Order: sequence, then C-alpha cells, then structure tokens
Amino acid sequence: MKPAARFRDIQFRLEYVVLRCVIAVVRALPLEVATSASARAWRLLAPRINPKRHNRALANLAIAFPEKSEEERLAICMAHWENLGRVMAETMQIDRIIAEPDRIVITSAAMFGRYRDKLGPAIGISLHMGNWELAIWPLTLANANPAAIYRSVNNPYVDEYLRAQRKDLYTGGLFGRGKVEGDHGDDRKTARVITDYVRKGGRLGMVCDLYDRTGIPVPFFGQPAKTQAIGAMIARRVGARLWLSRCKRIGTSSRFEIELKELRVPRTANQSEDIKWIMTAMQQEFEAWIRESPEQWMWSNRRWS
Repeated sequence: MKPAARFRDIQFRLEYVVLRCVIAVVRALPLEVATSASARAWRLLAPRINPKRHNRALANLAIAFPEKSEEERLAICMAHWENLGRVMAETMQIDRIIAEPDRIVITSAAMFGRYRDKLGPAIGISLHMGNWELAIWPLTLANANPAAIYRSVNNPYVDEYLRAQRKDLYTGGLFGRGKVEGDHGDDRKTARVITDYVRKGGRLGMVCDLYDRTGIPVPFFGQPAKTQAIGAMIARRVGARLWLSRCKRIGTSSRFEIELKELRVPRTANQSEDIKWIMTAMQQEFEAWIRESPEQWMWSNRRWS
C-alpha cells in the first residue's frame, strides 16, 4: 500500500472509531432521552457551527412563506434544527425503532392493504420530513423486500456499518449513488441498475425533494425548482406503481405516522409531458405536506437554484 493510501486508511479507521464511540454513548441512553438531548444540542449549535446552512434555511423559508414574519420563520427554522437533531440520534438506533413497530402507525393502511399482496414493481418516493428513512416501512412491513438509493459515505468502514444497521429496514439492499457499491456491487451507473431492478419486479425507495442541476424545473412553493426525475421516468418506462410516502413525527417523540398516496402514472404518446405531469403532481403533494408541518422539513438543504 502506498504511503498516501496508508495514511488515508488510518484516517478512515480513526473516524470510524470516533463514530462508534459516539454511537455507543447514544445507544447507552434511552431512545427518548438521547433524541431530546440531541435536539437541544442541534438547536443551540447548528446555527453557530454552520451559519451558511442556517441562512439558507431562512432564505428558503422566506421563499416558501413570504406572508410570515421573520420571527415566525425563525421559529420554524429552529424547530427544524431540533428535528434534525432527533433524526441524528434516531439514525444511530434505527434498528431499535423498527424493533418496536408500535412506534410507527400507517395511517393509510387499509388502502395500502388492498395492494400489498399484488403490488408488482413499485417505486416509493418520499421527502426529507420527520424521520424520512422510515418512510419505506410500509413496504418492509408488507414483505415487499424494498431496496433504496443511498448516498454512499466516502469512509468504507463507516459506510459498511451504516448499511448493516439498515439491513432490516431495506431488506432488498442499498444502491450507492454514482457507481453502484455495497450489496449490489457493480460498476454500471446507478440509473441503469435501478431501472433493471424495478423492471424485474423490485420495489425501490428514494427521496425526491432536493435541487438537482440536471433535473426538471417544476413549481414548488410558487417557484421553479429543478427536481430529479429518475423515479418518474422509471415508473413510466417499466409500468411500476408510484407511491408517495410521508413520515410525520408525532409531537417531539420518536413515534411516527406514515401516510401513503398512490400517484397515477400517465402513459400517453408524449413521454416528456407525462414525466413533467408526474413531477408536478408529486411536488404539489410534497408542498401540501410541508405546509401542514413545516418544522419537520429539512429547510437547510438546497431546493431552489
């Protein structure tokens, strides 16, 4: 191993050890205690440690809610930091959360139940709300063996640990963004691989509420927002069902409600218009969900150009 590669490996191992120490402390605490402490820490520290993202959150809130006062938007922003703090602590105990299924209620269970045994290929699309990782839970509970698109971590030791922690949630595995890594090891691009996966009857989860420079501009809170279209494209191309999923936190606890809505997938002679219709309808639903619980959405992410 070359000296640079050896140094990089040592750095990765040290980062992994530090992460495991932090996780050990969090897992030693009762779940609600850990999430509450993390929420307070994020509310206090996040605006100071990362003022760029804090200012972005306030700017995004000004776009979405121009009718609200600066004080109201700041209150939403601070509550959003608290939610992210809870998500961080929950991420380290995700296995424990799904081991207590009474923590997650599917509000549209009757509707979903009509399809669970005849689901066929399906794509579940969610947004960064509540604890968004749990939005896939209905497919997991239905033994649909869902996979998901996952932003691979550069540190291979950390990446392997995070994947292992999610094996019972994403029972179909995880597709790394960019080149495919991990469970579905391959050097083909992710888009081609996930299309083949769904075409063969797979169920795939993804989030679709971030700015994408190569995406399709669709209205979002009255402003055009470039949005990733891969989920809509795959659903239309292979004839998959398309489900929208929202994971909403109940109060400030680690308990959640998951709402599902099936989005009709048009298949006319005009492919581009069909995809734009899907994307527009999707973002309209996301906007409505965010308006109901704005403090639970990740405002500090980039959404508009």
